Amino acid sequence: MRVHSELGPGLLESAYHECLQCELEGLGLQVDSEFAVEVTYRGRTLNCAYRIDLVVERTLALELKSVSSLQPIHNAQMLTYLRLSRLPVGLLMNFNVPQLRLGIRRFVRPPD
Repeated sequence: MRVHSELGPGLLESAYHECLQCELEGLGLQVDSEFAVEVTYRGRTLNCAYRIDLVVERTLALELKSVSSLQPIHNAQMLTYLRLSRLPVGLLMNFNVPQLRLGIRRFVRPPD
């Protein structure tokens, strides 16, 4: 919330990414930026370049957006990341909103 309060809406996703990472690390949390997600096909690991914006404490996936509105494709992206990474929980965060709480969606990894 602090990042959005200080910067407001309308900046590029990369600005929010850097600031949020600084905030989380400042709280003493382990944060992985651009966390690589592997895809395995027929026993082979493929380099498909899927990347989760931030992973906090190897438990929470954060996918950041700065768009006029979240679309179904963004939901599908988060669910795919959770399934492939096997992380339990994710937050899809759109910073291009007047109040950040209006731009956050929580996801739980569906059962296998």
